[in-house]
Amino acid sequence: MSDYRSRTLTIFATLAFFVAAGIFFILGKMVNAERPPVTIMYPDGSGTFEYGAFPALSRPDFFNDVKMKLVESKETFIEADLSSMVMRVYKNGSVALEVPIKTKGKEGSWWETPAGLYRIETKEKNHFSSFGKVHQPWSMSFQGNFFIHGWPYYPDSVPVSSTYSGGCIRLADNDAKAIYDLVSVGTPVLVFEKDFASDGFQYQALPPNISATGYLIGDLNNNDILLEKGEDMALPIGPVVKLMTALVAGEYINMDGQVTVSKEALVPTMTPRLAEGKMYKAFHVLYLLLLESSNEAAEVFAIEKGKDNIVGYMNKKALALGMTHTIFVDLEGTDVRNMATVRDLFALARYTYHNRSFALDIVSGKASSATYGESPFAHVENVNIGAGEVGYGGGVSGKDADGKGVALAVFDITHQGQTRPIVFIVLDSSDAKTDIGILRDYMVRMYR
Repeated sequence: MSDYRSRTLTIFATLAFFVAAGIFFILGKMVNAERPPVTIMYPDGSGTFEYGAFPALSRPDFFNDVKMKLVESKETFIEADLSSMVMRVYKNGSVALEVPIKTKGKEGSWWETPAGLYRIETKEKNHFSSFGKVHQPWSMSFQGNFFIHGWPYYPDSVPVSSTYSGGCIRLADNDAKAIYDLVSVGTPVLVFEKDFASDGFQYQALPPNISATGYLIGDLNNNDILLEKGEDMALPIGPVVKLMTALVAGEYINMDGQVTVSKEALVPTMTPRLAEGKMYKAFHVLYLLLLESSNEAAEVFAIEKGKDNIVGYMNKKALALGMTHTIFVDLEGTDVRNMATVRDLFALARYTYHNRSFALDIVSGKASSATYGESPFAHVENVNIGAGEVGYGGGVSGKDADGKGVALAVFDITHQGQTRPIVFIVLDSSDAKTDIGILRDYMVRMYR
């Protein structure tokens, strides 16, 4: 009888445990349910942008407009001011907490945290980073591998150096916990980094005689478009696609990790360099992608995350950058349906220059081997227009699927005693190299 009573109590205790666990699971799902989307307009009122990186939010005026809309809507959200290194939590439109930011992603690195509107995607009291191999207390992910968290430490409990950052927004442990307790999954995260604010530099110019259907000259520091033609005309962009491929790969693939070359990645390309089964550091494969416009390199990244997924990330990124007339259908640029306007490519160039400059550094030869290690592909031929010329700051170029020239090239141009980063873009050109040369000569001649 005693054994029967003992077994009965054990059964009831087990049932009670599972009922309680179920209740806590349901409550947890309710707490972490995604919040309704926040509707924010583009600066020109043309439509709404989705969650993600958005360069316009690095302009103080637009950022403040967005923040005020969230406040007026009595939203609960996080404001991460990476310029002032301060984080605030707003509850129902009012500041509930303000804490200092300890570190952020290094500027110019592939892990730099860009301005944008994100949202808390996951919460973990102690997340173990597969990138940095460290524990991150009170972790809240808000974009891919970017997190808000407390002070990370190694498995042996040794805290990481105060100068080390893998791109996340680091807080003091008690501050991270306070924010962790205040917010839920789905809470908007508004990130501000004052990179693109106008410095008041002004230009005036008359158009040159050039053959390209679409072209643009723009200053990447003050966002001035000095000259353009066909700004609303979507045209094939050919291998310029690979610049977006590199940026998305840098956000969704661990660039410090290894990638393996599969047989499927060995597609036709200008100069085959990869071997089936061989492993390379992901960041080093970017050299082939950008210097030689390697289709093999693009396929390696496509296979790593799934081709459809990568193309989807590229189109999502384009929308986040305000590239509203752009569409990507592959990672190589071999399909004529890869389209963009010169104005959209200017937005891409701005974002790359200010937030993902590692891509331009690779092409211009400025990438540091001390930071990323020596790439076995660092000395392959650079096929891009402008490579090796004085003042060249990187870019991508080649021919689209119809054989027409396309190019995006950055050069340092001296004007009125200042060195300005100027991007030259041409699409649908019979001779892209000549057209870029004409635009550069025009720039120097008109702006002395």
